[in-house]
Amino acid sequence: MNHLVDFFRRGDVARDIRLLAAQGALAPRASEQLALLVLLVNDPDPEIARAAETTIGVIPRASLATFIGRSDVSAEVRNFFAARGIEPAAPAPGSSRADDAAADAQPLVDAAVEVPAAAATEDEATTLKRIAGLNIAQRIALAMKGSREERTILIRDPNKIVAVAVLSSPKMTDTEIEGIARMGSVSDEILRLIANTRAWVKNYPVVLALAKNAKTPLAVSMNLLSRLNERDLRMLSSDRNVPDVLRITARKKVVLDK
Repeated sequence: MNHLVDFFRRGDVARDIRLLAAQGALAPRASEQLALLVLLVNDPDPEIARAAETTIGVIPRASLATFIGRSDVSAEVRNFFAARGIEPAAPAPGSSRADDAAADAQPLVDAAVEVPAAAATEDEATTLKRIAGLNIAQRIALAMKGSREERTILIRDPNKIVAVAVLSSPKMTDTEIEGIARMGSVSDEILRLIANTRAWVKNYPVVLALAKNAKTPLAVSMNLLSRLNERDLRMLSSDRNVPDVLRITARKKVVLDK
């Protein structure tokens, strides 16, 4: 699931951020960058639509053909370029998923937003101050390309798109997701996105962390109860930090499962 692209599709993104994306300056991976450009050529703002067209125009046709020949590229993106006379190129003989992942690791157009580098001996207070001084475009860029410590701060950013960008970071790990799922200081929207990402909820500790987090939307927590083992259901049934209805339902489930 591509959280950043989905966020753009919902239409909640400010004009200045859409313009940056149309200029190729936000997405850390080629697949995200291309999906955003395909979306933004139809933006109702003419300047944004033109910028997306211009960015697509500077991508070499051979690079585009090679990229859209990958098995994980959507039919929407393939059809978009087919209508412009660019057909997918055949995969190189012997190419693997690892090769595809390596090819996707960088954007097709390098127009990244510049972010001030951290000092070598920077402490947490200094990191917080530095991030607070960044504009939204810089915080988005840092969310996707920064360190684990920086992502831990930015996942709690009051601007939703910054927090969503953290989830889109190529550096994100299951261990980090588990830690975020435990946080009471993140938005319920972020917890919902984690719960709706199949790859992350295959990890039992992530499921448990979401179920135990009082900030997780109740409907999400209730759906996760069926995934918990008896020991964790018992613990949840006596946990005063979760909503009463979740605790009571967990208790009933323990009794029924006997």
